[in-house]
Parts: sequence; structure tokens; C-alpha cells
Amino acid sequence: MSEVMNKKALAEVIAVKTGITKKAATETVEYVFEAIVNTLKADGKVDISGFGKFEVKERAERQGINPATKERITVAATKVPAFKASKTLKDTIKAK
Repeated sequence: MSEVMNKKALAEVIAVKTGITKKAATETVEYVFEAIVNTLKADGKVDISGFGKFEVKERAERQGINPATKERITVAATKVPAFKASKTLKDTIKAK
């Protein structure tokens, strides 16, 4: 059975491991995600050693098809967040 880890569950794990309150742990998790988002918004990269790298990638303009009308449409260029797992993380998952 697989488990889903959301922000609330992550904060609870941090609270238990560190002995801080759930409120403080929740604020910490929020600050971490806020820092990651703000760095990506500024076209920066977030490299967490042993975990992976977050960055923004450019997706070029392309041709698509509207599934309802089968009409060809142009899909505009856009920026998308991307994550690349580190070798350490990949090896840890494989060893499972």
C-alpha cells in the first residue's frame, strides 16, 4: 500500500522528529515551499544535495489539435516547473 505525503503530514513528521510544535513545523514547511517558489519565479534553480534540482524550463510554441472539434490550434510557448531527481535519490528508490 502506498502512502500520500501532503504538507500537513510532512509538518507532522517534522514536529515529531524535532520536538517542535505542529504549528511551528507547518510554518517551516510553508517557508521552504515559499522559498522554492520564489526562487523559481525569479528564474533561479533550487539544488538540494542528495534530493534533486528544481528549475524552470521553457516549453516552445507547438501545434496541437482541439479534441472536441479536431481543429488544429497553436499552443503558446510557456514556462513550466521541472524536477530532476539526484543520483542519490534514484539509487535509494531502486534499493527499496
